[in-house]
Amino acid sequence: MSLDIFWFLPTSGDTRYLGKSDFGRAPTNAYLREIAVTADRLGYDGLLIPTGSSCQDPWVTAASLIPVTQRIKLLVALRTSLGNPTASARQAATLDQALGGRLLLNVVPGGDATELAADGVFYSHDERYEASDEFLTIWRRLLQGEKVDFDGRHLRVKGAQNFHAPVSRPYPPLYFGGSSPAAHELAAKHVDAYLSWGEPPAAVAQKITDVKARAAKHGRDPAALRFGVRLHVIVRETSEEAWADADRLISHLTDEDIAAAQANYAKMDSVGQQRMAALHGGRREQLVVGPNLWAGVGLVRGGAGTALVGNPREVAARLQEYADVGVSSFVLSGYPHLEEAVRFAELVFPLLPGKQAVTLRDQVLTGGAFDVRASQQASAS
Repeated sequence: MSLDIFWFLPTSGDTRYLGKSDFGRAPTNAYLREIAVTADRLGYDGLLIPTGSSCQDPWVTAASLIPVTQRIKLLVALRTSLGNPTASARQAATLDQALGGRLLLNVVPGGDATELAADGVFYSHDERYEASDEFLTIWRRLLQGEKVDFDGRHLRVKGAQNFHAPVSRPYPPLYFGGSSPAAHELAAKHVDAYLSWGEPPAAVAQKITDVKARAAKHGRDPAALRFGVRLHVIVRETSEEAWADADRLISHLTDEDIAAAQANYAKMDSVGQQRMAALHGGRREQLVVGPNLWAGVGLVRGGAGTALVGNPREVAARLQEYADVGVSSFVLSGYPHLEEAVRFAELVFPLLPGKQAVTLRDQVLTGGAFDVRASQQASAS
């Protein structure tokens, strides 16, 4: 089975080390474009453009990539707690037209009450999902060409209509991740692809089973749903190098940095964030949470906090274990994102079904003006 491999666009900035260091990279549009063009050229299937108070606006960022990308799909964050579904449907149709049908949407109700309050949103946890349910009900109907009257608990529209259809029919595919029962219910009812953060495969399998069962209760075909995992990756030619670089990534973190970050995440009502924190408990000695699965990123980064660490064959084997429980899409990232996109494609793509190798394995390249092809060497000998 061919796997979809997505990369991540670091719209809040990039780095070589987590925590304070001298190697931070600002999320300039020029740098983000460089990552996007590189991922497109290498053969990644998609590019996740995130959302959050520290991120560049995902819609404006996506629009800036239209003229410089050719094939790669853009998975753009859709904040259902901000804006209204009618305007959002219009934006989605317009962007999908400009991309020629390459738009995907990542539904984000929001997981940080403090961040939401700063945006003027004061929903409780379950209210966020209720509002998102209403939003997506209206949004999907609009993009299917309906004229919509809707009077819900949180949202109301009268005579709403979208006049310009997207290229993707019936609408750009909806992706979504969440770990609470309310989140699984939303996924089962509305989305095309459910994403989990990188928990061990057995835990991901339990989520998949639950979402499928809920989808069936809504009259949907569970087999039509797709499933994915959001992970970081640290892949090197040898396992020893990979684990050394994992340690190096967090080598600038102090115990105070970790304690402050964990205290902040503990205030959130996100079940997914709670599950990420429970994997390591904020302790450096508990970071290996499964074969080649390392939770060090989650010490100070919210959201996806685990990484696959190892040599190419080890990482490919771990990806296959997720595929064996029903995962067909992977949204990956690594620090710094430009170099790691190249490294992962060179080392792991040759081992994945449906991916083309991006290295010239049949040639000898010296970096000079007189590179000699291996075939020429063989014939000369």
